[in-house]
Amino acid sequence: MSHNTFGHMFRVTTWGESHGPSLGCVIDGCPPGIRIDRDTIQSYLDQRRPGTSRFVTQRQEPDQVKILSGVFDDTEISEEFGGPVSTGTPISMLIENVDQRSKDYSEIKDRYRPGHADFSYDVKYGVRDYRGGGRSSARETAARVAAGAVARQVLGNDISIGGAVVQIGDIGINGDNWDWNETQNNPFWCPDHETVPAWENLLDERRKAGSSAGAVIEVRASGVPAGWGAPIYGKIDSEIASAMMSINAAKGVEIGAGFRAASLSGEENADEMRLQDGNLEFLSNNNGGVAGGISTGQDIIVRLAIKPTSSILNTTKSITKSGENIDVRTKGRHDPCVGIRAVPVAEAMLACVLADAKLRHRGQVGA
Repeated sequence: MSHNTFGHMFRVTTWGESHGPSLGCVIDGCPPGIRIDRDTIQSYLDQRRPGTSRFVTQRQEPDQVKILSGVFDDTEISEEFGGPVSTGTPISMLIENVDQRSKDYSEIKDRYRPGHADFSYDVKYGVRDYRGGGRSSARETAARVAAGAVARQVLGNDISIGGAVVQIGDIGINGDNWDWNETQNNPFWCPDHETVPAWENLLDERRKAGSSAGAVIEVRASGVPAGWGAPIYGKIDSEIASAMMSINAAKGVEIGAGFRAASLSGEENADEMRLQDGNLEFLSNNNGGVAGGISTGQDIIVRLAIKPTSSILNTTKSITKSGENIDVRTKGRHDPCVGIRAVPVAEAMLACVLADAKLRHRGQVGA
Protein backbone atom coordinates (compact mmCIF):
# COMPACT_ATOMS: atom_id res chain seq x y z
CA MET A 1 0.00 0.00 0.00
CA SER A 2 1.42 3.36 -1.06
CA HIS A 3 0.52 6.94 -0.12
CA ASN A 4 0.92 6.75 3.65
CA THR A 5 2.83 10.05 3.74
CA PHE A 6 1.62 13.65 3.50
CA GLY A 7 3.36 17.01 3.56
CA HIS A 8 6.39 18.42 1.75
CA MET A 9 8.99 19.78 4.19
CA PHE A 10 7.09 18.73 7.31
CA ARG A 11 6.38 15.17 6.22
CA VAL A 12 4.28 12.72 8.20
CA THR A 13 4.10 8.98 7.59
CA THR A 14 1.57 6.98 9.59
CA TRP A 15 1.59 3.22 10.02
CA GLY A 16 -0.36 0.49 11.78
CA GLU A 17 -3.82 -1.06 11.80
CA SER A 18 -6.87 -0.94 14.04
CA HIS A 19 -6.29 -4.39 15.54
CA GLY A 20 -2.54 -4.68 15.17
CA PRO A 21 -0.21 -4.54 18.17
CA SER A 22 0.47 -0.82 17.71
CA LEU A 23 0.32 2.14 15.39
CA GLY A 24 2.30 5.32 15.06
CA CYS A 25 3.95 7.93 12.89
CA VAL A 26 7.30 9.16 11.65
CA ILE A 27 7.80 12.90 11.21
CA ASP A 28 10.55 13.89 8.80
CA GLY A 29 11.55 17.54 8.51
CA CYS A 30 10.93 18.86 12.01
CA PRO A 31 13.56 21.56 12.52
CA PRO A 32 16.16 21.07 15.27
CA GLY A 33 15.90 22.97 18.54
CA ILE A 34 12.10 22.78 18.85
CA ARG A 35 11.01 21.93 22.38
CA ILE A 36 9.04 18.68 22.19
CA ASP A 37 6.86 18.17 25.23
CA ARG A 38 5.52 14.62 25.56
CA ASP A 39 2.84 15.69 28.05
CA THR A 40 1.50 18.19 25.52
CA ILE A 41 1.36 15.50 22.84
CA GLN A 42 -0.43 13.21 25.29
CA SER A 43 -2.99 15.89 26.14
CA TYR A 44 -4.11 16.08 22.51
CA LEU A 45 -4.29 12.29 22.25
CA ASP A 46 -6.46 12.25 25.38
CA GLN A 47 -8.94 14.52 23.60
CA ARG A 48 -9.29 12.06 20.70
CA ARG A 49 -9.18 8.75 22.54
CA PRO A 50 -12.30 6.54 22.69
CA GLY A 51 -14.45 5.65 25.70
CA THR A 52 -14.81 9.19 27.08
CA SER A 53 -18.63 9.42 26.95
CA ARG A 54 -21.69 7.42 25.94
CA PHE A 55 -21.71 9.28 22.63
CA VAL A 56 -18.49 7.67 21.36
CA THR A 57 -17.20 4.12 20.99
CA GLN A 58 -16.59 2.35 24.29
CA ARG A 59 -13.32 0.79 23.14
CA GLN A 60 -10.89 1.52 25.99
CA GLU A 61 -7.56 2.67 24.63
CA PRO A 62 -5.23 4.74 26.84
CA ASP A 63 -3.33 5.93 23.75
CA GLN A 64 -0.12 6.42 25.69
CA VAL A 65 2.46 7.84 23.28
CA LYS A 66 6.09 6.73 23.26
CA ILE A 67 8.70 8.91 21.54
CA LEU A 68 11.28 6.56 20.01
CA SER A 69 13.63 8.90 18.15
CA GLY A 70 14.43 12.43 17.05
CA VAL A 71 14.19 14.02 20.51
CA PHE A 72 17.12 14.61 22.85
CA ASP A 73 17.17 15.51 26.52
CA ASP A 74 19.90 16.03 29.08
CA THR A 75 20.60 18.50 31.86
CA GLU A 76 22.06 21.25 29.68
CA ILE A 77 19.33 20.89 27.06
CA SER A 78 16.60 21.07 29.69
CA GLU A 79 18.11 24.19 31.21
CA GLU A 80 18.39 25.95 27.85
CA PHE A 81 15.11 24.92 26.24
CA GLY A 82 12.98 23.98 29.22
CA GLY A 83 12.79 20.33 28.24
CA PRO A 84 13.62 17.82 25.47
CA VAL A 85 14.19 19.22 21.97
CA SER A 86 14.07 17.97 18.42
CA THR A 87 17.40 17.04 16.89
CA GLY A 88 16.36 17.54 13.26
CA THR A 89 16.31 13.79 12.66
CA PRO A 90 13.09 11.80 12.10
CA ILE A 91 10.75 11.80 15.10
CA SER A 92 9.12 8.39 15.53
CA MET A 93 6.18 7.90 17.90
CA LEU A 94 4.38 4.71 18.88
CA ILE A 95 0.93 4.09 20.38
CA GLU A 96 0.04 0.59 21.51
CA ASN A 97 -3.37 -1.02 20.91
CA VAL A 98 -4.57 -2.72 24.08
CA ASP A 99 -8.35 -3.25 23.73
CA GLN A 100 -8.88 -5.00 20.40
CA ARG A 101 -11.86 -7.35 20.12
CA SER A 102 -11.19 -8.96 16.77
CA LYS A 103 -13.85 -11.63 17.34
CA ASP A 104 -16.50 -8.92 16.92
CA TYR A 105 -15.62 -8.88 13.22
CA SER A 106 -15.44 -12.61 12.46
CA GLU A 107 -18.91 -12.61 10.91
CA ILE A 108 -18.01 -9.98 8.31
CA LYS A 109 -14.80 -11.69 7.20
CA ASP A 110 -16.30 -12.44 3.79
CA ARG A 111 -18.98 -9.72 3.83
CA TYR A 112 -18.74 -6.17 2.56
CA ARG A 113 -20.17 -3.55 4.92
CA PRO A 114 -21.93 -0.73 3.02
CA GLY A 115 -20.28 2.65 3.50
CA HIS A 116 -16.96 1.08 4.52
CA ALA A 117 -13.78 0.51 2.55
CA ASP A 118 -14.27 -3.28 2.59
CA PHE A 119 -15.16 -3.68 -1.08
CA SER A 120 -12.82 -1.00 -2.45
CA TYR A 121 -9.79 -2.30 -0.51
CA ASP A 122 -10.53 -5.87 -1.56
CA VAL A 123 -10.96 -5.03 -5.22
CA LYS A 124 -7.72 -3.02 -5.23
CA TYR A 125 -5.41 -5.20 -3.13
CA GLY A 126 -7.04 -8.63 -3.24
CA VAL A 127 -6.76 -8.85 0.54
CA ARG A 128 -8.21 -6.84 3.41
CA ASP A 129 -7.87 -6.77 7.17
CA TYR A 130 -11.50 -7.20 8.22
CA ARG A 131 -10.71 -6.65 11.93
CA GLY A 132 -12.12 -3.20 12.45
CA GLY A 133 -11.21 -2.16 8.93
CA GLY A 134 -7.46 -2.50 9.40
CA ARG A 135 -5.69 0.45 7.84
CA SER A 136 -8.96 2.14 6.82
CA SER A 137 -10.09 2.40 10.44
CA ALA A 138 -10.35 5.77 12.17
CA ARG A 139 -7.99 4.25 14.74
CA GLU A 140 -5.21 5.40 12.38
CA THR A 141 -6.02 9.02 13.20
CA ALA A 142 -4.42 8.71 16.65
CA ALA A 143 -1.07 8.90 14.88
CA ARG A 144 -2.17 12.05 13.06
CA VAL A 145 -3.09 13.71 16.35
CA ALA A 146 0.38 12.91 17.72
CA ALA A 147 1.97 14.42 14.62
CA GLY A 148 -0.30 17.46 14.87
CA ALA A 149 0.85 18.04 18.44
CA VAL A 150 4.45 18.24 17.22
CA ALA A 151 3.34 20.53 14.38
CA ARG A 152 1.78 22.93 16.92
CA GLN A 153 5.14 23.12 18.70
CA VAL A 154 6.80 23.94 15.39
CA LEU A 155 4.23 26.71 14.81
CA GLY A 156 4.80 28.21 18.26
CA ASN A 157 2.50 29.96 20.68
CA ASP A 158 1.59 32.85 18.37
CA ILE A 159 -0.64 30.57 16.30
CA SER A 160 -3.68 28.99 17.94
CA ILE A 161 -5.88 26.29 16.43
CA GLY A 162 -9.33 25.39 17.72
CA GLY A 163 -12.14 23.18 16.50
CA ALA A 164 -15.81 22.75 17.29
CA VAL A 165 -18.79 20.72 16.13
CA VAL A 166 -21.33 23.14 14.65
CA GLN A 167 -23.95 20.66 13.45
CA ILE A 168 -25.06 17.10 14.26
CA GLY A 169 -27.69 15.57 12.04
CA ASP A 170 -29.94 18.44 10.97
CA ILE A 171 -29.47 20.43 14.19
CA GLY A 172 -27.03 23.33 13.93
CA ILE A 173 -25.74 25.68 16.60
CA ASN A 174 -26.73 29.32 17.11
CA GLY A 175 -23.59 31.14 16.03
CA ASP A 176 -24.48 34.13 18.19
CA ASN A 177 -23.87 31.93 21.26
CA TRP A 178 -20.35 30.91 20.19
CA ASP A 179 -18.09 30.41 23.23
CA TRP A 180 -14.79 28.59 22.76
CA ASN A 181 -14.63 27.78 26.48
CA GLU A 182 -17.93 25.91 26.18
CA THR A 183 -16.33 23.33 23.84
CA GLN A 184 -14.48 21.96 26.88
CA ASN A 185 -17.62 21.68 28.99
CA ASN A 186 -19.59 19.10 26.99
CA PRO A 187 -18.86 15.83 25.17
CA PHE A 188 -19.64 17.28 21.71
CA TRP A 189 -17.07 20.08 21.33
CA CYS A 190 -20.15 22.29 21.06
CA PRO A 191 -19.55 26.08 21.38
CA ASP A 192 -23.25 26.76 22.03
CA HIS A 193 -24.50 25.49 25.39
CA GLU A 194 -28.13 25.80 24.31
CA THR A 195 -27.67 23.21 21.56
CA VAL A 196 -26.14 20.51 23.78
CA PRO A 197 -29.44 19.05 25.10
CA ALA A 198 -30.84 18.72 21.59
CA TRP A 199 -27.74 16.82 20.46
CA GLU A 200 -27.92 14.57 23.50
CA ASN A 201 -31.51 13.64 22.67
CA LEU A 202 -30.73 13.11 18.99
CA LEU A 203 -27.76 10.82 19.58
CA ASP A 204 -29.47 8.89 22.34
CA GLU A 205 -32.34 8.21 19.91
CA ARG A 206 -29.99 7.21 17.07
CA ARG A 207 -27.88 5.01 19.35
CA LYS A 208 -30.90 3.20 20.82
CA ALA A 209 -32.30 2.74 17.32
CA GLY A 210 -29.03 1.14 16.18
CA SER A 211 -28.28 4.00 13.79
CA SER A 212 -25.93 6.98 13.61
CA ALA A 213 -25.66 10.66 12.66
CA GLY A 214 -23.31 12.88 10.68
CA ALA A 215 -21.76 16.17 11.72
CA VAL A 216 -20.15 19.40 10.54
CA ILE A 217 -16.89 20.51 12.17
CA GLU A 218 -15.41 24.00 12.06
CA VAL A 219 -11.69 24.55 12.63
CA ARG A 220 -10.03 27.95 12.93
CA ALA A 221 -6.39 28.99 13.00
CA SER A 222 -5.58 32.43 14.41
CA GLY A 223 -2.27 34.24 14.21
CA VAL A 224 -1.19 32.82 10.84
CA PRO A 225 0.97 35.50 9.16
CA ALA A 226 0.12 36.82 5.72
CA GLY A 227 2.12 35.27 2.90
CA TRP A 228 2.09 31.54 3.62
CA GLY A 229 1.21 29.26 0.72
CA ALA A 230 2.05 29.48 -2.96
CA PRO A 231 0.09 30.28 -6.13
CA ILE A 232 -1.37 27.80 -8.59
CA TYR A 233 -0.37 24.29 -7.44
CA GLY A 234 0.82 25.03 -3.92
CA LYS A 235 -2.23 26.91 -2.63
CA ILE A 236 -2.56 26.65 1.12
CA ASP A 237 -6.33 26.21 0.84
CA SER A 238 -5.92 23.30 -1.58
CA GLU A 239 -3.42 21.71 0.82
CA ILE A 240 -5.90 22.18 3.68
CA ALA A 241 -8.77 20.72 1.65
CA SER A 242 -6.67 17.69 0.70
CA ALA A 243 -5.64 17.11 4.31
CA MET A 244 -9.22 17.39 5.57
CA MET A 245 -10.59 15.07 2.89
CA SER A 246 -8.04 12.44 3.93
CA ILE A 247 -9.81 12.13 7.30
CA ASN A 248 -12.03 9.08 7.65
CA ALA A 249 -15.72 9.72 6.81
CA ALA A 250 -15.03 13.21 5.41
CA LYS A 251 -17.34 14.00 2.52
CA GLY A 252 -17.03 17.75 2.06
CA VAL A 253 -14.77 20.70 2.86
CA GLU A 254 -15.40 24.42 2.61
CA ILE A 255 -13.19 27.37 3.44
CA GLY A 256 -14.57 30.72 4.54
CA ALA A 257 -18.03 31.30 3.14
CA GLY A 258 -17.59 28.08 1.16
CA PHE A 259 -20.67 26.97 -0.78
CA ARG A 260 -22.62 29.94 0.60
CA ALA A 261 -20.39 32.18 -1.54
CA ALA A 262 -22.29 30.99 -4.60
CA SER A 263 -25.41 32.79 -3.35
CA LEU A 264 -23.63 36.07 -2.56
CA SER A 265 -23.19 39.05 -4.84
CA GLY A 266 -19.74 40.27 -5.75
CA GLU A 267 -20.11 43.16 -3.32
CA GLU A 268 -21.26 40.91 -0.50
CA ASN A 269 -18.49 38.39 -1.04
CA ALA A 270 -15.63 40.89 -1.40
CA ASP A 271 -13.42 41.11 1.67
CA GLU A 272 -13.08 44.88 1.57
CA MET A 273 -10.05 46.54 3.14
CA ARG A 274 -9.29 49.72 5.03
CA LEU A 275 -6.28 51.22 6.79
CA GLN A 276 -6.98 51.97 10.44
CA ASP A 277 -4.19 53.80 12.28
CA GLY A 278 -1.77 52.53 9.67
CA ASN A 279 -2.86 48.92 10.02
CA LEU A 280 -4.69 46.88 7.40
CA GLU A 281 -8.15 45.72 8.43
CA PHE A 282 -10.49 43.48 6.48
CA LEU A 283 -14.19 44.23 6.77
CA SER A 284 -15.18 40.57 6.31
CA ASN A 285 -13.58 37.15 5.95
CA ASN A 286 -15.52 35.33 3.26
CA ASN A 287 -12.23 34.02 1.85
CA GLY A 288 -11.53 32.22 5.13
CA GLY A 289 -8.10 33.77 5.53
CA VAL A 290 -6.81 32.75 2.09
CA ALA A 291 -6.66 34.73 -1.18
CA GLY A 292 -4.99 33.38 -4.30
CA GLY A 293 -3.84 30.38 -2.31
CA ILE A 294 -1.84 32.59 0.09
CA SER A 295 -2.73 33.44 3.68
CA THR A 296 -3.99 36.98 4.28
CA GLY A 297 -3.28 37.19 8.01
CA GLN A 298 -6.94 36.72 8.90
CA ASP A 299 -8.25 33.66 10.71
CA ILE A 300 -8.16 30.57 8.51
CA ILE A 301 -11.64 29.05 8.76
CA VAL A 302 -12.40 25.53 7.54
CA ARG A 303 -15.57 23.44 7.77
CA LEU A 304 -15.64 19.69 7.31
CA ALA A 305 -18.70 17.50 6.68
CA ILE A 306 -18.52 14.04 8.29
CA LYS A 307 -20.93 11.34 7.13
CA PRO A 308 -22.94 9.20 9.58
CA THR A 309 -20.95 6.33 11.07
CA SER A 310 -21.19 3.41 8.64
CA SER A 311 -20.97 0.77 11.40
CA ILE A 312 -24.56 0.42 12.60
CA LEU A 313 -26.56 -2.32 14.28
CA ASN A 314 -29.42 -2.15 11.77
CA THR A 315 -29.28 -4.45 8.76
CA THR A 316 -28.27 -3.10 5.36
CA LYS A 317 -28.18 -4.71 1.93
CA SER A 318 -24.83 -5.94 0.67
CA ILE A 319 -22.99 -8.85 -0.94
CA THR A 320 -20.38 -11.40 0.07
CA LYS A 321 -16.96 -11.75 -1.48
CA SER A 322 -18.28 -14.67 -3.52
CA GLY A 323 -21.15 -12.55 -4.90
CA GLU A 324 -24.07 -13.65 -2.73
CA ASN A 325 -26.75 -11.08 -1.86
CA ILE A 326 -27.04 -10.71 1.92
CA ASP A 327 -28.23 -8.46 4.71
CA VAL A 328 -25.40 -7.36 7.00
CA ARG A 329 -25.18 -5.68 10.40
CA THR A 330 -22.05 -4.62 12.24
CA LYS A 331 -21.45 -5.83 15.77
CA GLY A 332 -18.94 -4.25 18.14
CA ARG A 333 -18.36 -0.84 19.72
CA HIS A 334 -18.90 2.11 17.43
CA ASP A 335 -19.42 5.87 17.55
CA PRO A 336 -23.04 6.95 17.02
CA CYS A 337 -21.47 10.12 15.58
CA VAL A 338 -17.88 9.78 14.44
CA GLY A 339 -17.72 13.53 13.87
CA ILE A 340 -17.31 14.17 17.59
CA ARG A 341 -13.88 12.54 17.86
CA ALA A 342 -12.89 13.96 14.47
CA VAL A 343 -12.45 17.45 15.97
CA PRO A 344 -8.93 16.83 17.38
CA VAL A 345 -8.05 15.08 14.11
CA ALA A 346 -9.13 18.05 12.00
CA GLU A 347 -7.18 20.37 14.29
CA ALA A 348 -4.11 18.15 13.90
CA MET A 349 -4.32 18.06 10.12
CA LEU A 350 -4.62 21.85 9.95
CA ALA A 351 -1.60 22.15 12.26
CA CYS A 352 0.45 19.83 10.03
CA VAL A 353 -0.45 21.77 6.88
CA LEU A 354 0.43 25.08 8.55
CA ALA A 355 3.74 23.76 9.91
CA ASP A 356 4.59 22.59 6.41
CA ALA A 357 3.57 25.98 4.99
CA LYS A 358 5.75 27.77 7.53
CA LEU A 359 8.83 25.76 6.59
CA ARG A 360 8.19 26.05 2.85
CA HIS A 361 7.69 29.81 3.18
CA ARG A 362 10.94 30.12 5.13
CA GLY A 363 12.72 28.01 2.53
CA GLN A 364 11.52 30.21 -0.33
CA VAL A 365 11.77 33.74 1.07
CA GLY A 366 14.02 33.21 4.09
CA ALA A 367 11.64 34.67 6.66
